[in-house]
Amino acid sequence: MDRQPGLSVRLKLTLSYAGFITLAGFLLLAVVWVFLLRYVPERLEPSPMSIPDRGALQRAFAPKAAAMLTLLVLFGLVGGWILAGSMLAPLTRITNATRLAANGSLAHRIQLEGPNDEFRELADAFDTMLAKLEAHDAEQQRFAANASHELRTPLAITQTLLDVARKDPNHDSGELIERLHYVNTRAIDLTEALLLLSRANQRSFTREPVDLSLVAEEAAETLLPFAEKRGLTIETSGDIAHTIGSHTLLLQMTTNLVHNAIVHNLPDQGTVWVTTSVHRRTATLTVENTGDKLTPQLVSTLTEPFQRGTQRVHTDHAGVGLGLAIVKSITQAHDGTLTLTPRPTGGLQAKIQLPTAPSPTTR
Repeated sequence: MDRQPGLSVRLKLTLSYAGFITLAGFLLLAVVWVFLLRYVPERLEPSPMSIPDRGALQRAFAPKAAAMLTLLVLFGLVGGWILAGSMLAPLTRITNATRLAANGSLAHRIQLEGPNDEFRELADAFDTMLAKLEAHDAEQQRFAANASHELRTPLAITQTLLDVARKDPNHDSGELIERLHYVNTRAIDLTEALLLLSRANQRSFTREPVDLSLVAEEAAETLLPFAEKRGLTIETSGDIAHTIGSHTLLLQMTTNLVHNAIVHNLPDQGTVWVTTSVHRRTATLTVENTGDKLTPQLVSTLTEPFQRGTQRVHTDHAGVGLGLAIVKSITQAHDGTLTLTPRPTGGLQAKIQLPTAPSPTTR
């Protein structure tokens, strides 16, 4: 927005200080002037010890008062300029840091020294914002690089299969079509996962009352055939847990957790536990599974996009590496928290805590 050029804040403060000092000096001189007019008589009898009459005092007082006011104006301007510069120095540092951030330099920090005043609070808040922006920017760059790599992989595989088929006309077309179908399906799944992740990050969804216990049952019933095929058992239990959010996104979040618990489980005779509960103002969804022992360091990286951890490699049902990243984004979009904890006996516990909603009159 184009604006008319105006006076700087420092100049405004300087003029304010100078004007205040000049006004105070003028009032002081006015008091002296009134004193002379009221208490000094018009004429005094001549005497060696008598003071001059009122007229002589006024003639002598006027030029002295003018000179004093001139000195006060100069003193107010110089002193005000110095004081204003000293007071606005922190604001200048914040402005410079803002310009650096606007030019793409997010690593700069103000680190303002001194007591905890308004400028210090503003500088600390700005430093915190810069740190979050820098972390978010780095995360976005990693995500873009990983997404580009993941999207390029199926395209490269498709190109290779087509080149082989073109060079070998006698190649089995049925096998080629099957492999192309598989690669294309994974590319579609990845694209849909990226779109879902973007939608969750933008919070562009309608909020409505949702019962997490019903969502958990729906996700478990959907994935039950898949679990039984792998020789696993899904157990659901818990209380009615009402929250506010998108039923579609919360169902996708729960489905991702249950799917992840099935895929990364024991080869046979494993178990997945899905429970819901309510504690004060928090609705909790917990998904646990048996499996290999995990370290806390490994678990802390599982919500990063395209992170699968040790022995969490591509399989027929391994997904695209965005399952827990989508879970984290949906949870944050619903003002909740996701906690991943390795189980002592092996496997993973995923706990999601969301704000509760008033229970409806009918379920």
